[in-house]
Amino acid sequence: MPHLLAEGGWVIWVIVASSAVALGVFAERLLQFHRDQIDSTQFLNGVRNVLKRDNIVEALAICDATPGPVPRLEEKLNLLATIAQIAPLLGLLGTVLGFITVFRAVQDAGLNAHVADLSSGIWKALICTAAGLAVSIPSYAGYNYLAGRVNTIVLDMEQVSSEILNIVSAPGAEPPAARPA
Repeated sequence: MPHLLAEGGWVIWVIVASSAVALGVFAERLLQFHRDQIDSTQFLNGVRNVLKRDNIVEALAICDATPGPVPRLEEKLNLLATIAQIAPLLGLLGTVLGFITVFRAVQDAGLNAHVADLSSGIWKALICTAAGLAVSIPSYAGYNYLAGRVNTIVLDMEQVSSEILNIVSAPGAEPPAARPA
């Protein structure tokens, strides 16, 4: 593996660095989603019980104490998507630079160019192409997985908020502040 990295030229190191960033973003987002996930059934039951006792202040306190991850959910996902999109382009850049090396060797040696003169450029081209794809494919899959998790969390939160609104605006229930003392 170190030999392949050495043959890939400087572009391979950019691809490796982008791979490390993508892996870090994926791991951080996965942990953040796990931490921000709430048990919606327990939360809803708690709010429902408090509202049945007409205790709006306590219901608001429960809502305030429950983490609301919506603004932070998509944070850094664009970086992961960008890496998934540019990794093949970086691989293509390495490929083009590799073929430039090949054609320079052919130009310098003319018809007497030996395979050994051409091999370093071909290695660079193939390694960079493979590395760009190897980074792009899992980055794209990771982005799609995390985007799916975001959608699931958002839908769950929308369902809970809808349930709370249904509880508060149930027929026959008037707001506690409007009731006579």
